[in-house]
Amino acid sequence: MIKRRKTRVINLGGVLIGGEAPISVQSMTNTDTKNVESTLKQINELINAGCEIVRIAVPDKDALPALKIIRNKVDVPLVADIHFNYYLALESMKLGVDGIRINPGNIGGRDKFLQVISEAKKTKIPVRIGVNAGSLEREVVKKHGGITAEAMVESALKYVKWAESANFEYLKLSLKASDVPLMIEACRILASQTDYPFHLGVTEAGTFMTGTVKSSLGIGILLAEGIGDTIRVSLTGNPVKEVQVGFEILKALGLRKRGVELISCPTCGRCQIDLSGIAAKVEERVKGIKVPIKVAVMGCCVNGPGEARQADVGIAGGKKVGVVFRKGKIIARVPEEELVTALLKEIDELTVKNKSSEK
Repeated sequence: MIKRRKTRVINLGGVLIGGEAPISVQSMTNTDTKNVESTLKQINELINAGCEIVRIAVPDKDALPALKIIRNKVDVPLVADIHFNYYLALESMKLGVDGIRINPGNIGGRDKFLQVISEAKKTKIPVRIGVNAGSLEREVVKKHGGITAEAMVESALKYVKWAESANFEYLKLSLKASDVPLMIEACRILASQTDYPFHLGVTEAGTFMTGTVKSSLGIGILLAEGIGDTIRVSLTGNPVKEVQVGFEILKALGLRKRGVELISCPTCGRCQIDLSGIAAKVEERVKGIKVPIKVAVMGCCVNGPGEARQADVGIAGGKKVGVVFRKGKIIARVPEEELVTALLKEIDELTVKNKSSEK
């Protein structure tokens, strides 16, 4: 059982972050914000995938009219991502965003930072101080002899103290790097020095495979230590996959129960069915289910049901035939070509049953 770090709680557009609130999964659009139609389409795809907070880039003044339209058309907490120009943060808040992300390394110093804080304080809009290893202030890097965990922590704490000097407490902190050990070390140090909630992520993690591995390690290790209150998996490509991987990380650690948890064996010489194809079909067909169900797709009916005994339902292959089982007990034998249909029928019944029990 993971014991989470005690933190303050902030309310970001109705989603609680910190304390004992569920660890939320967020993502960021990669469309041109000024293209309202494509940005709205992607936001809705993220929402359908389960995304609980959406971050959107506001790179210049030309993006503000689009932001206004988008804000009025989506029902999800919306965070404006701001770099270089504090004015964009001020205007974004006036347009009704639920949160602001600023980068201390490029926001323009104390005065401009405090102007953002002053505006956020009026409506209690949370501000994320997002320190990125690649954009640390030069003087901090020089002081520490390079980009180090201590340098990242110092940068974050400087801005925390500035915010606190203005009696502003609606802060969320993140320390991100593409180097996993650096990110982990920085978060550990900062967690021992403050009780603000943390946003976790490995920035510039890479393409799907590399990014998933690096994010699972960086985010997963910290979550296992009780550190982290909201997460974003950074992947090059479709951000919907970020949400899917994010929930898989949380499910693997027992921190969230949402949707189907698919268990499948790596196969061996005993496997005599197209397990890879079957598993892919099942995964595709169940990705829209939000009810927590554990499903097993096993290659061998000798050990499969026993190995996946904790699954709610599953299938295991034989020679051009397979078995359907519940909680490790075989309930039916069907031809290989009917295995997916038989399994989906069991999943549908469980989905309806679990939905009814939640009412």
